[in-house]
Amino acid sequence: MTDKYRTVVVLGTRPEAIKLAPVIRALRTEAGVDTTVIVTGQHRQMLDQVLQLFRIVPDIDLDVMRPNQSLGELTGRVLRSVETELLRLRPDLLLVQGDTTTAFVTALAGFYQRIPVAHVEAGLRSYDLQHPFPEEANRRLLSVVTAVHLAPTIGAASALVREGTARSRVAVTGNTVVDALQMLLDAPFSFRRTPLDGVDLTDRRLVLVTSHRRESWGHDLEQICLAIRDLVRAFPDVAVVYPVHLNPNVQVTVQQTLAGAERVYLTEPLDYLTFMNLAKRSCFILTDSGGVQEEAPTLGKPLLLLRSVTERPEAFEAGRAAIVGTSRSEIVRAASRLLVDSDLYEAMSTGENPYGDGRASARIVRALRRWRQGRLPLLLPHDEFRVSSTRPHRVVAAEPGDLGVRMAPVEERP
Repeated sequence: MTDKYRTVVVLGTRPEAIKLAPVIRALRTEAGVDTTVIVTGQHRQMLDQVLQLFRIVPDIDLDVMRPNQSLGELTGRVLRSVETELLRLRPDLLLVQGDTTTAFVTALAGFYQRIPVAHVEAGLRSYDLQHPFPEEANRRLLSVVTAVHLAPTIGAASALVREGTARSRVAVTGNTVVDALQMLLDAPFSFRRTPLDGVDLTDRRLVLVTSHRRESWGHDLEQICLAIRDLVRAFPDVAVVYPVHLNPNVQVTVQQTLAGAERVYLTEPLDYLTFMNLAKRSCFILTDSGGVQEEAPTLGKPLLLLRSVTERPEAFEAGRAAIVGTSRSEIVRAASRLLVDSDLYEAMSTGENPYGDGRASARIVRALRRWRQGRLPLLLPHDEFRVSSTRPHRVVAAEPGDLGVRMAPVEERP
């Protein structure tokens, strides 16, 4: 049995692996810390691609995913599997990331065994339990059982404090996705031998689309697809690349609506390196993804969000992104403005990255070191991540016809 401080990192999906890769790398160089990595396999193929990309070899693979399993079945399987390993390993600290079923249920298993939980990307809130579903519930419930809150922004930290979390237990670190992208995107890249090999994007303005959220399945996703058809018809120099999620609920709608459409390229899900280089090549991005909201401003790309509300308001406050929802006409209107208004495009492409500076992982390791030593606050004020504008805001709604998202200042608790 090691005398080192035993930290267990649990992840299950591709976004978790991306955002925890730089943290795992930093933890494994930290003196006095023994780090064990467990994967649940909530995503399988997509997860394995990222683990290989970042050269992460899991110590334990629980392989919990089954075809078409319900959220209840997944929750039960993760809880039982993680609990078994925690009973065997008896770690001093349990580290999770984000708002997935893996993250929440792992934290719950740790809480049941009185193991302190550290939560990377803590404090994100949409204040709507149905959007995104079930992630908004996952992250709120997770915060209740978390001991060490590693918030990416001052807005996320403020949300936790308003809910009763002691500010001394919240560290503002920046988002680790910025660290991950800096690790990957400096090297030359070719689309040869990828699903995009042979796709002619010469002299085309590329719009990258991702849409897969369960709250959009059916009518809303159909409206998104019809808007894509309208857009390429209106702009002959525009091409759309849409990597289509493997879920049958997404595949059926997308294929029925967009298969065969001119200059619309439907691909299989792309590995992360290919996807991010495609995003780098794009003109702008249409997405309902959480992580892409952070990646787009990191790459200097305008983003239009195919959702009615966001838990990541910082880019919207800064004018780097806009909520357009799932209305066919609104998507076309907002995307068309970006394609014809060069001043608007420039404004949405430039400025300080509100999500990070590439040093989030180092801050997380420093905060965890102070936690081990029994020192609070987790980070001193001058060590935390800050951007120029730090006043917290809450999303109220996206007004029809508004390109931007309407924000309302949040009153701080005395």
